[in-house]
Amino acid sequence: MNCCSDAREKVLWIEWRRLVENGDTCQRCRETELELEKAVSKLREVLLPLGIKVILRKREISYEEFEKDPLISNQILINGRGIESYLNAKVGESPCCDLCTPYNCRTVEIDGKSYEVISSDLIVKAGLNAVGELLGHCC
Repeated sequence: MNCCSDAREKVLWIEWRRLVENGDTCQRCRETELELEKAVSKLREVLLPLGIKVILRKREISYEEFEKDPLISNQILINGRGIESYLNAKVGESPCCDLCTPYNCRTVEIDGKSYEVISSDLIVKAGLNAVGELLGHCC
């Protein structure tokens, strides 16, 4: 019996961090949240037959945390690594809104294109790349 057919559960952990101040977040994070929900639903559908569980954790960060490192807001981690590492992308930044001012917020840059809202397609692609690594380490 190989390790992929044993009783160990395979899990794709997705953590999303965003600034929440007085119960509100910025438009960029609201839109990313909708995209994230679509992506997690798709990943669960695709990965269920492989026995891989997808777990999403949403983490609110305070304004104090945001002030120390504004680029942690709208950050998506998959199995503990930034989504950028699975997409051959870079972390960028751009002005956002009154809630985030005077700081810039996180963007993802791929092939010279900057994404303020992280699309479900990018999240699914990163998730599948992470699964490839997960299965590669397993098998």
